[in-house]
Amino acid sequence: MKKKLTKKQIEMLWSGGGKGPYSQAKLIKEVRILDDRISRVFLVVEVEINPTTFELVEKHRNDKEFKNDIAVQQLLDYSEYRGPGFGYVSMAFQKEYRNENVLIEAELVLQRSQDTIIKMHQFIINNFYV
Repeated sequence: MKKKLTKKQIEMLWSGGGKGPYSQAKLIKEVRILDDRISRVFLVVEVEINPTTFELVEKHRNDKEFKNDIAVQQLLDYSEYRGPGFGYVSMAFQKEYRNENVLIEAELVLQRSQDTIIKMHQFIINNFYV
Protein backbone atom coordinates (compact mmCIF):
# COMPACT_ATOMS: atom_id res chain seq x y z
CA MET A 1 0.00 0.00 0.00
CA LYS A 2 1.38 3.38 -1.01
CA LYS A 3 1.87 6.08 1.59
CA LYS A 4 1.11 9.75 0.99
CA LEU A 5 3.95 12.27 1.05
CA THR A 6 3.52 15.58 2.84
CA LYS A 7 3.57 18.84 0.88
CA LYS A 8 7.07 19.55 2.24
CA GLN A 9 8.31 16.09 1.19
CA ILE A 10 6.91 16.65 -2.31
CA GLU A 11 8.69 20.02 -2.52
CA MET A 12 11.94 18.37 -1.43
CA LEU A 13 11.72 15.89 -4.32
CA TRP A 14 12.96 18.81 -6.48
CA SER A 15 10.71 17.80 -9.37
CA GLY A 16 9.37 21.33 -9.85
CA GLY A 17 5.77 20.23 -10.18
CA GLY A 18 6.67 16.96 -11.85
CA LYS A 19 5.35 13.62 -10.70
CA GLY A 20 8.50 12.06 -9.31
CA PRO A 21 11.88 12.63 -7.69
CA TYR A 22 14.81 14.53 -9.20
CA SER A 23 18.47 14.01 -8.29
CA GLN A 24 21.68 14.25 -10.27
CA ALA A 25 25.05 12.64 -10.87
CA LYS A 26 27.89 14.71 -12.26
CA LEU A 27 31.24 14.03 -13.87
CA ILE A 28 33.41 17.05 -13.17
CA LYS A 29 36.75 17.99 -14.62
CA GLU A 30 38.57 19.84 -11.85
CA VAL A 31 41.53 21.96 -12.99
CA ARG A 32 43.90 22.95 -10.21
CA ILE A 33 45.96 26.05 -10.85
CA LEU A 34 49.07 26.85 -8.86
CA ASP A 35 50.71 30.21 -9.36
CA ASP A 36 50.61 30.84 -13.13
CA ARG A 37 50.14 27.31 -14.42
CA ILE A 38 47.85 24.32 -14.33
CA SER A 39 49.34 22.00 -11.75
CA ARG A 40 46.99 19.00 -11.97
CA VAL A 41 43.64 17.90 -13.40
CA PHE A 42 41.23 15.60 -11.56
CA LEU A 43 38.05 13.84 -12.57
CA VAL A 44 35.34 13.81 -9.91
CA VAL A 45 31.99 12.00 -9.82
CA GLU A 46 29.57 13.65 -7.44
CA VAL A 47 25.93 12.91 -6.69
CA GLU A 48 23.21 15.14 -5.28
CA ILE A 49 20.19 13.29 -3.92
CA ASN A 50 16.99 15.19 -3.17
CA PRO A 51 16.24 15.28 0.57
CA THR A 52 12.98 13.32 0.45
CA THR A 53 14.41 10.39 -1.48
CA PHE A 54 17.53 10.21 0.66
CA GLU A 55 15.67 10.39 3.98
CA LEU A 56 13.01 7.84 3.04
CA VAL A 57 15.56 5.37 1.66
CA GLU A 58 17.68 5.86 4.77
CA LYS A 59 14.62 5.13 6.91
CA HIS A 60 14.13 1.88 4.94
CA ARG A 61 17.81 0.99 4.49
CA ASN A 62 17.40 -2.34 6.32
CA ASP A 63 14.44 -3.45 4.20
CA LYS A 64 15.11 -6.35 1.83
CA GLU A 65 15.34 -3.98 -1.14
CA PHE A 66 18.39 -2.13 0.22
CA LYS A 67 19.84 -4.28 3.00
CA ASN A 68 22.45 -6.01 0.80
CA ASP A 69 22.93 -3.22 -1.74
CA ILE A 70 26.46 -1.99 -1.08
CA ALA A 71 26.15 1.02 -3.40
CA VAL A 72 23.02 2.31 -1.63
CA GLN A 73 24.48 1.63 1.81
CA GLN A 74 27.70 3.48 0.97
CA LEU A 75 25.77 6.41 -0.47
CA LEU A 76 23.72 6.64 2.72
CA ASP A 77 26.82 6.35 4.92
CA TYR A 78 29.03 8.84 3.10
CA SER A 79 26.69 11.63 2.04
CA GLU A 80 26.59 15.03 3.64
CA TYR A 81 23.49 17.19 3.93
CA ARG A 82 24.15 20.59 2.34
CA GLY A 83 20.73 22.16 2.78
CA PRO A 84 17.46 22.02 0.89
CA GLY A 85 18.94 23.36 -2.35
CA PHE A 86 21.75 20.82 -2.64
CA GLY A 87 20.29 17.93 -0.66
CA TYR A 88 22.62 15.07 0.20
CA VAL A 89 25.95 15.23 -1.60
CA SER A 90 28.51 12.48 -1.97
CA MET A 91 31.74 12.17 -3.92
CA ALA A 92 31.77 8.76 -5.56
CA PHE A 93 35.11 9.12 -7.36
CA GLN A 94 38.13 11.39 -7.51
CA LYS A 95 41.35 10.63 -9.33
CA GLU A 96 44.03 12.58 -11.10
CA TYR A 97 43.40 12.64 -14.85
CA ARG A 98 46.67 11.29 -16.20
CA ASN A 99 45.34 9.18 -19.07
CA GLU A 100 42.16 7.97 -20.75
CA ASN A 101 41.89 4.98 -18.41
CA VAL A 102 40.96 7.39 -15.63
CA LEU A 103 38.15 8.77 -17.80
CA ILE A 104 36.88 5.25 -18.48
CA GLU A 105 36.96 4.47 -14.75
CA ALA A 106 35.13 7.73 -13.92
CA GLU A 107 32.42 7.01 -16.51
CA LEU A 108 31.87 3.53 -15.03
CA VAL A 109 31.46 5.04 -11.56
CA LEU A 110 29.10 7.65 -13.03
CA GLN A 111 26.96 4.88 -14.56
CA ARG A 112 26.86 2.95 -11.27
CA SER A 113 25.90 6.16 -9.46
CA GLN A 114 23.08 6.77 -11.94
CA ASP A 115 21.85 3.20 -11.49
CA THR A 116 21.88 3.63 -7.70
CA ILE A 117 19.92 6.89 -7.89
CA ILE A 118 17.37 5.30 -10.23
CA LYS A 119 16.90 2.41 -7.80
CA MET A 120 16.29 4.90 -4.98
CA HIS A 121 13.84 6.89 -7.13
CA GLN A 122 11.99 3.70 -8.08
CA PHE A 123 11.51 2.97 -4.37
CA ILE A 124 9.84 6.38 -3.95
CA ILE A 125 7.71 5.96 -7.08
CA ASN A 126 6.59 2.45 -6.09
CA ASN A 127 5.89 3.11 -2.41
CA PHE A 128 4.67 6.73 -2.08
CA TYR A 129 2.00 8.86 -3.70
CA VAL A 130 3.52 11.94 -5.26
